[in-house]
Amino acid sequence: MDESKENSVEVRDLTVTYYPEDGIPIRAVDRIDFDLGPKEVVGILGESGCGKSTVASALLRILPPHAKCDTGEILFRGHNLLNLSERHLRAIRGREISMIPQDPALSLNPVMTAGSQIGEVLLAHLGLNAKRRRERVLELLAEVGFAQPEEIYSAYPHQLSGGLRQRIVIAQAVACRPAFLIADEPTSKLDATLRAEIIGLLSRIRRQNGTTILVISHDPTIFAGFADRVAVMYAGRIVEVGGTAEIFRRPLHPYTQALARIANHSVMSGTSVRMRLPSIAGESPDPAHLPVGCPFEPRCPERMGICVRSYPREFLPEPSHPVNCFKYER
Repeated sequence: MDESKENSVEVRDLTVTYYPEDGIPIRAVDRIDFDLGPKEVVGILGESGCGKSTVASALLRILPPHAKCDTGEILFRGHNLLNLSERHLRAIRGREISMIPQDPALSLNPVMTAGSQIGEVLLAHLGLNAKRRRERVLELLAEVGFAQPEEIYSAYPHQLSGGLRQRIVIAQAVACRPAFLIADEPTSKLDATLRAEIIGLLSRIRRQNGTTILVISHDPTIFAGFADRVAVMYAGRIVEVGGTAEIFRRPLHPYTQALARIANHSVMSGTSVRMRLPSIAGESPDPAHLPVGCPFEPRCPERMGICVRSYPREFLPEPSHPVNCFKYER
C-alpha cells in the first residue's frame, strides 16, 4: 500500500438513517464526503442534532440496532469498514481505531478502578500479562498528565472530577497507540481551563504517536491551533470545508459565518471587551421533516427564492474551500 495513504481515512457518499418502530424514518446523515490524511486533525463542527455524533458511531460501526448505513464507503487501510465482519471489526476497534466518548461519566464502569479499566483494553488487544499491564497503565496515566499515577490507578470514577475522568478515557483510547482517533465532544463538559488542557493533550498525542484525529464539537473555539481543517455540518450534510484559519477568517456559508461570530465573541469575552451575546436566529429543522430546498433557508439572512426550491450543489469559489450555497453560483 502507498505509505502516504497508510493511515488515511476516506468517507464517501455516507448516508445513515434511523428506522424507528413507530414513526417515519429519519435521515441523520445525508450523502456526506470527507477525508483525513495521515497525522491530520480534522474537525466536524455543528449544532446539536446535526448528525455529527452519528458520523462518529458510523465510523466505528456502533450505531444502534434501528440505524442503518444506507449508502457509502468508509475506507481505512484499504478496507471498507462497512463491509467487514463483526469479528474483524472487534480486532480493529480499540487497537487501530479508537474513540474518546462524549461523556466519561457514562462510559466508565463505576465499580472498577481506573487502572483496571485501562488494563482491560491492553488485555483484549495486546494480551499483556498482569505485571506488564500494570506497568503500561501507569505509563499511560503519566502520559495523559497525572503527576501521581499510582493513586489514580486505584481510584474509582466517582472519586475523580470530570476533567480527571476525561483523561482516563483518553488513556483508554490511546492505550494501543491507534492510528485513527475519534474524539466526540471531548471538551463539552469542561471549563475553559480544562478545555485548553485536553486540547493540548490531544495535540501532544498527535505529535508523539503520529495519530490521525477526527474531533467532533459544537464549540468552534476548540479548533483554532488544533485542527488542520474543519468540515461544517448542518441538518445531516456537510455545507463547507476549509483550512481552520480560513474557515474562521473568511467563512463562506451563512451558517458558518454565524458560527464564526459566536467564536469571535467567545474569544473577545475573555478580555475586558463586553459584547452582546450573538446567536443564530430560528431553530434547527426537524430531521423527520426536512425541506426540499436548503434546510438553513428559514434562518438565513441572505436567502433567495431558489433556496426554497432546491438544495444547493457544491461550489468552489476559492481553491480547496468548497461550499454548498447558491450565492456562489455563477
